[in-house]
Amino acid sequence: MGTVLLHFSTTGRSIPSFPLKSYSGRGRKHPFAKTAVSCVLESSHLFEAARQTVDTHIKSGMVVGLGSGRASCLVIQYLGRQLREGILTDILGIPMSVSSASEAAKAGIPLDQYPNSLQIDFAFDDADVLEEGALTAVIGRRKLEAGESIIQEKSIVKSASKLAFIVSARQYTKNPDGSIPVLVDTVNWMETAEEIDDLFLGDAEVWRRPAWGYAGPTGGDFPLVTKEGHNVLDLIFTSPIQSLIQVAESLDEIDGVVDHGVVSGVPCTAVIASEEGVQIVDNVYQM
Repeated sequence: MGTVLLHFSTTGRSIPSFPLKSYSGRGRKHPFAKTAVSCVLESSHLFEAARQTVDTHIKSGMVVGLGSGRASCLVIQYLGRQLREGILTDILGIPMSVSSASEAAKAGIPLDQYPNSLQIDFAFDDADVLEEGALTAVIGRRKLEAGESIIQEKSIVKSASKLAFIVSARQYTKNPDGSIPVLVDTVNWMETAEEIDDLFLGDAEVWRRPAWGYAGPTGGDFPLVTKEGHNVLDLIFTSPIQSLIQVAESLDEIDGVVDHGVVSGVPCTAVIASEEGVQIVDNVYQM
């Protein structure tokens, strides 16, 4: 594995400031206009990916793992429409999060709880980033609502007979970057963070996630505690990660690490939304 540099920061993160400019000139578009249009277009592409996911993979009578995120929300909405119109019947949904359960209830999808359900026939989920080739994914960067669990989301994803990650083209990359959430025991979280720092010897920061707001690298007075009773450390890499699989294997060897947001070694399909249309990539041949 290439060297992945990491630094455990105990000081506040500096936030760059940018001078504000006036955009009152004639014929000059507001700077946010382009961003808004891009968001609308990306949502349109994601909807097409969501539609194709349902039409291709979900059949009547299936038990379906319902993922979290923008694309998963669109899948749930479209799946509910198919049920209301009678195109699909006897679908049982297993929500991965509070938000997916809420969205599924509004869409009229019957629900059960994991692990009380039968075998999950198919599951779909958003990935924060998806590594080209083996389709190794990172999940769990989003803010966790009360009662949500990265462990549960990952368990549903890995236990499904078939799995699809739905991402935009910018999330599908050879050189993933950003953060990896790591679940750790709360009692000795600082020692675990320092061991992670020593292991990677890198140029990244380890921040304990707060329950809300901004609280600095130690998570402040109210660090997030998951429903299983763990803290979340966000490993924030400032350079591309050479191999998500090797990072995950290294994390698995550290005492105090309970789990993390890397999903690897699972046969799955990537449904990639782009301006050119929906691209389908399968990793079964690499398993």
